[in-house]
Amino acid sequence: MKVFTTDKIRNVVLLGHGGCGKTSLAEAMAYLAGVTKRMGSVDSGNTLSDCDKEEIKMKISLKTSVIPIPWGEYKINLLDTPGYFDFVGETQEAVSAADAAIIVISGKRGIEAGTKRAWELCEKRKLPRMIFVTEMDDDKASFREVVQALQEMYGKRIAPFHLPIRENEQFVGYVNVIQQKAKRWNEKGTVDKFDVPDYSLNNLFICRDALLEAIAETSEEFMERFFNGDEFSEDEIRQALRVGVMDGSMVPVLMGSNTQARGMYTLMADIIKYLPGPDRCKCAGINTVNNEVFQADYDFSKPKSAYIFKTIADPYIGKYSLIKVNSGVIKPDDILYNYHRDGDEKLGKIYVICGNKVEEVKELHAGDIGALAKLSQSLTTDSLSTRKNPVTYIRAAIAKPYVYRRYKAVKKGDEDKISQALSKLLMEDLTLRNVNDSENGQTLLYGISGQHLEVVQNILLEKYKVEIELMQPRIAFKETIQKKVDTEYKYKKQSGGHGQYGHVKMTLEPSGDTDTPYIFEQTVVGGTVPKNYFPAVEKGIAESVKCGPLAKYPVTGVKAVLYDGSYHSVDSSELAFKVATEQAFKKGFMEAKPVLLEPIAALKVVVPMEYTGDVMGDLNKRRARVLGMNPLDGGYQEILADIPYLELYEYDTKLHSLTRGSGIFSYEFARYEQAPQDVEQKEIEKVNQ
Repeated sequence: MKVFTTDKIRNVVLLGHGGCGKTSLAEAMAYLAGVTKRMGSVDSGNTLSDCDKEEIKMKISLKTSVIPIPWGEYKINLLDTPGYFDFVGETQEAVSAADAAIIVISGKRGIEAGTKRAWELCEKRKLPRMIFVTEMDDDKASFREVVQALQEMYGKRIAPFHLPIRENEQFVGYVNVIQQKAKRWNEKGTVDKFDVPDYSLNNLFICRDALLEAIAETSEEFMERFFNGDEFSEDEIRQALRVGVMDGSMVPVLMGSNTQARGMYTLMADIIKYLPGPDRCKCAGINTVNNEVFQADYDFSKPKSAYIFKTIADPYIGKYSLIKVNSGVIKPDDILYNYHRDGDEKLGKIYVICGNKVEEVKELHAGDIGALAKLSQSLTTDSLSTRKNPVTYIRAAIAKPYVYRRYKAVKKGDEDKISQALSKLLMEDLTLRNVNDSENGQTLLYGISGQHLEVVQNILLEKYKVEIELMQPRIAFKETIQKKVDTEYKYKKQSGGHGQYGHVKMTLEPSGDTDTPYIFEQTVVGGTVPKNYFPAVEKGIAESVKCGPLAKYPVTGVKAVLYDGSYHSVDSSELAFKVATEQAFKKGFMEAKPVLLEPIAALKVVVPMEYTGDVMGDLNKRRARVLGMNPLDGGYQEILADIPYLELYEYDTKLHSLTRGSGIFSYEFARYEQAPQDVEQKEIEKVNQ
């Protein structure tokens, strides 16, 4: 692929709900631009974007794909993202590298949870955007209803560019709202102009008024002319659109059919016309030497710098770091400095990636997106620059995972292979976490949702040939006592030669500090237990609290006081006193009114207002205590509650079902509370099974 300069590049992320047509739109654009000789389909599993075996099997995007599309003298770097929230980390990475967005909406299904989430992401990042309505060849699709829904939600910013024309239930052409002319596709793939059909005039006037009203909002002069009934010329409309789209005050709405590759010519032309190139965008980092702002601004004449927005660590194609060049021109054999790792990276060849194919390029100009192979230490969200001008850029905010499962190897001996495979997946997916919970004897895998973790499980089997079993995690219960008791134990063993003898008398009582496992004190007088055995006694307590007598959970909040005992001058040993202490602790603990403590989470649930009642009802069933609600922008409600960790299992699935995928939740540890008797009894029964 040839080298493109900064002003000839457009970096555009495709956003939208899962299944709305992002991948097929990218496929149609690539086909029309000559990137591919035949147009693939999601159903056939032969698209440029969804090239992973798991993606082909599930028929959804799981990862962000980069598809560079040459269009005339320009290049459009399309970032095709997953639409389901389960893979939100991929979307967040892609958005950090984009200068503009196209929000894709199904003409049949209309506005969905992923549509709203895409809009909110663009608002947060202040991304200029367009909306593309797909499936207009389907008789059930309604462009008018989509536009009306958008206008109800986002107001006068919505500016429809086109209207579909149907004849004999076929999608045959469109009306250009700006030009007020109709165009019909012909057999050559081009369009023939004709008069706007009478049945389209009413919708044309509605869309035209909406477009002009949006333009009027861009300046006081236009507003005055609009109310005076003055006509705007086509040039005035297009100039206002360029300004309005660039600053986000106007959002054009286009439409087409992905499967018929109709509407993509105008879409690509409008991307070039209205969406900003990197040369029109700002980009700043921090010079780590003097802590001053470095205005990179995608200027090719400034010192080299780049941001790693994604990593591909595939067992077949190797490791690639996807970068966006923020300043300068990156060339093969450059040596770049990674401030975060305090090390140099010697670059080899420079590539651009198209789906799962790589193509070598001579250089990458500021604003372009490309790939570097086999960087030794650099990871996603790291910054690269020169040692003379060391720069760091703000790391992309990636969603924190809250859903977790316990896992183990299906085949014994695969543990090391699983660990190595997971380390590669963790490098690729920043929303995955692998945690060794030694206190509860389990390894935990954290992700965005249960489906996300199941996909990881499938990838491990398909790509890395290792199998894991996902299970309900063991909740981090703790055990404590509620009253003071006196306990003793004499350990005496004779088996020829030296025997074993240790005798301890101690009290156990609640310490009042449930953050500390135990407090040990001794009040021995008269040398009934020599001082040199005190450490052995404390060691016995330390071992005992690791696994409590009630339900095999760690013990907390216990004060143990050694006050008496006895010893044998020949047979006593540290081991004997340690064993005696463990037995005395176990006996006394069970007499001290033991109880199980369960961890409580401070939960935040954000849902659209209309689902508040259903979500609250479900929380009550899960033993949650609702503490309050806060209204948020965009018609959302934040519900605050305390909930036992035990009740959070599979909550992601239930919340998705209750809110049609629009609800999200987060939580953090709050405290421990005494578990209800029925919960305690179940945990005790598990131990005795």
